[in-house]
Amino acid sequence: MSLVVAGRVALSLALGAVLLAGCARFDDSASSPFTPEPTVNPADPKPPKQAPTPGTRPTGPCIDPDPAVVATCMDTTGGLITLGENALVTERRTGRILKVVPVDPSSPQETPTEIASLDVDGSGDGGLSDIALSPTYREDGLMYAYITTATDNRVVRIADGGPPKAILTGIPKGSTGNHGSIEFVTPTQLLVLTGDAGNPGAAASPSSLGGKLLRVNSPAPGATAEIAVSGIGTAGDVCGDGKDSVWITDRTATEDRLQRLDKDGSVTTAWTWPDRPGVAGCAAAADGIAIALTGAKAVAIAAADPTTHAVTSSPSLVAQDKYGQLGGAATGGDGTIWVSTVNKTDGQPGPFDDRVVRIPPPQGGGGSD
Repeated sequence: MSLVVAGRVALSLALGAVLLAGCARFDDSASSPFTPEPTVNPADPKPPKQAPTPGTRPTGPCIDPDPAVVATCMDTTGGLITLGENALVTERRTGRILKVVPVDPSSPQETPTEIASLDVDGSGDGGLSDIALSPTYREDGLMYAYITTATDNRVVRIADGGPPKAILTGIPKGSTGNHGSIEFVTPTQLLVLTGDAGNPGAAASPSSLGGKLLRVNSPAPGATAEIAVSGIGTAGDVCGDGKDSVWITDRTATEDRLQRLDKDGSVTTAWTWPDRPGVAGCAAAADGIAIALTGAKAVAIAAADPTTHAVTSSPSLVAQDKYGQLGGAATGGDGTIWVSTVNKTDGQPGPFDDRVVRIPPPQGGGGSD
């Protein structure tokens, strides 16, 4: 399979350097675990694209007139990571990994390019949940994926031209609760967020890999995992700010949660949503977190104190009811929040779903826009 990716790998999550009244200030100060940051085709630098601006697109099938929309007419999406001015997004049920590229607002969207395809069980909420690039991607070209198979959920490693190799297997599979997430937080440590497979008891059991945040050191075939956090419900996402914090989103029977894992290993609950808006993908910086909401059809911006990391005020909502149910979340160096939609899962997709969208950062003030 070909893994052709162009552009600078931007995994030091950033939403821009604008101080948002009532919101967090996301900037480029959060360092990534990559030193130096991986670069593909460094001999062909390109200036970064600007945030989407108003424009008029030509009409036609799979051409969304909204200039913020990057890609259309995909199957239900899963993981989303930015790659400089571009992004990679997964189709959860088909097992495809696609590269998407923003274009000038007056042009039609480019058709997503398939760079890899995995054999997955996409029933229920299973399939290809998430992807991550190797911290040494520039040298080794390796990618990692969290997938559902016929027998379990697992993490696999993908190399150009070779079959996927199992890294961590035996994560419980159920009719629900199969979604998971992966994130490199150091050059040698991969965090794996697993769902409870519909069994809350497994999430509390130290003998089960289900319903946990796991540490996998030096991820390679046959790797073992250490339990960092137990009691995870339906897994949302795991995202690090590159400094002191790793943030976790999950859904329980009584509430949705945002939890924080400190570098000393302690875990605190930063915010809860008793109304259960469907927390999903997240993107973190030193002083805030952007969270995709599936049920509430919005992006929540949770401001965190840069010193204590506490979230003390209700997260504000942006882009509510504009694009439907949101699943993946990432950030671009131009200050935009990238999200992917999951509207095909409820049987009520729009004519351009599912989509990848770049949402301009809020310009101040709380509440919905």
